Amino acid sequence: MATQTTASCTGSSLLQPISEIINLPLDQVNFVACQLFALLMALLFRIYLHPSKTSPFIRHVVATLLGLYLALFCFGWYSLHFLVQSGLSYSVMVFVGLEHMHKYCFIVTLGYLIVCQVTRVYVFDYGMYSADFTGPMMVITQKITSLAFEIHDGMTKREGLTPSQKYLAISRMPSLLEYLSYNCNFMGILAGPTCSYNDYMAFIEGTGYRPRHQENANGKENGKYRQSEPSPKKDVISKLCTCAVSLGIYLSLCKLLPVDQSIDDEFVRNTPFPLQIVYLYVAMLALRPKYYFVWTLADAINNAAGFGFNGYNKDGSPRWDLISNLRILDIEFATSFKLFLDNWNIQTAQWLKRVCYERCPINPTAATFLLSAMWHGVYPGYYLTFVTGIGMTMAARAIRHNIRPHFLVSDVHKRVYDVITWAATQVAISYTVVPFVLLTVGPSLKFYRSWYFCLHLLCLLVVLVLPVKSRHRGAKDQQELPQKNQADHNCTDNNCNQKEKAT
Repeated sequence: MATQTTASCTGSSLLQPISEIINLPLDQVNFVACQLFALLMALLFRIYLHPSKTSPFIRHVVATLLGLYLALFCFGWYSLHFLVQSGLSYSVMVFVGLEHMHKYCFIVTLGYLIVCQVTRVYVFDYGMYSADFTGPMMVITQKITSLAFEIHDGMTKREGLTPSQKYLAISRMPSLLEYLSYNCNFMGILAGPTCSYNDYMAFIEGTGYRPRHQENANGKENGKYRQSEPSPKKDVISKLCTCAVSLGIYLSLCKLLPVDQSIDDEFVRNTPFPLQIVYLYVAMLALRPKYYFVWTLADAINNAAGFGFNGYNKDGSPRWDLISNLRILDIEFATSFKLFLDNWNIQTAQWLKRVCYERCPINPTAATFLLSAMWHGVYPGYYLTFVTGIGMTMAARAIRHNIRPHFLVSDVHKRVYDVITWAATQVAISYTVVPFVLLTVGPSLKFYRSWYFCLHLLCLLVVLVLPVKSRHRGAKDQQELPQKNQADHNCTDNNCNQKEKAT
């Protein structure tokens, strides 16, 4: 298996013996090794290149050079795409007028990403290179486009901006070094997560621990106690433990419970449909720890370097979730489709909101879905999942607005409702993302045919029969709307991290 994938991996072959011993593709071994190396460098970066000891210039240089080295080790010459994409976009920022710079930068950056995705999938190595070099480019695309809009907000206008946009606005053009450091630093070049430019600069300059949101301040933040720099040690250790458990679960179960077993003719013919449902859920449950491992390790690396501090909890303990990308327990126990998505790939959801939903004048919801599909890639399975997800979201919203109020009459009824909606959410998510895993049209449609497109038809029936809002809920929402809008107006991305929970 490792030998077969080596041909498509243009990164370093230094770890080839380890790849053969553990029987994992070389590109995956390189990726994990580079992330562990980045974790070590993050600890040293925080200790020996602390802002109190080192200038921002040195921190930028070291972060950038280490990032480019890791990219070269993992992806070989493919890593040049990171610099080309960044260089083209920076040229647009510098030479195009500020009034339209953000639009042209968005088109150039996203366009370059799509070209790379098309050539990788349909020209070179369709489905063979598991450590996809366009993965880091997706994060860089988020960073560049966010930066372009934030520069536009800060240098051309201040009126009409939301509180969040005002906080993120940038009042000067970043230098080339600052720009490359933001895009290609060793902490996030391989797996992200994305972050705002202002937050990154605050980390580099050592100002990230200053209180920014006094409305949420507690004793440490409002000056009642002497403020000291919090340690990320506890959170880093906790996240590394989560990584170890996630990796162990994934390596133990991924080959035993393959998703494509769901479309095996003998399996479909001989397995009762209820057991097919259970198998699909368990197979998806075994697949998710791969993402838990990658994203949690990336978060731990940033925290180890001192990046990710997000204020204090009510008990005075520091929070290190500024750029966290997921909340595992909220995902696994989600009782609605929306709640699942709200806690999955959090930073990407924030990016979609900032660059598209808040700014698109015509049908922002449809535009946001379209941007999400284009950004994810060109595998047909992505678009099948995306289209199915729209129907699931609409049906889940209609059921919640019409059915849920009837279960709020007592705690017992509410618990029954939560159990039912949890099971329904897990089945709906598993059903929706099968094409995302299978990637191609034929196997994806084969799976849906084996289920007789039952959830597609059920969603269509629900949307046609149930109103989006019941009259009872609609009247209540109208009363609550002014208060909610005022609360949203006072909320910024950094001090309102807690997502709305289904109750």
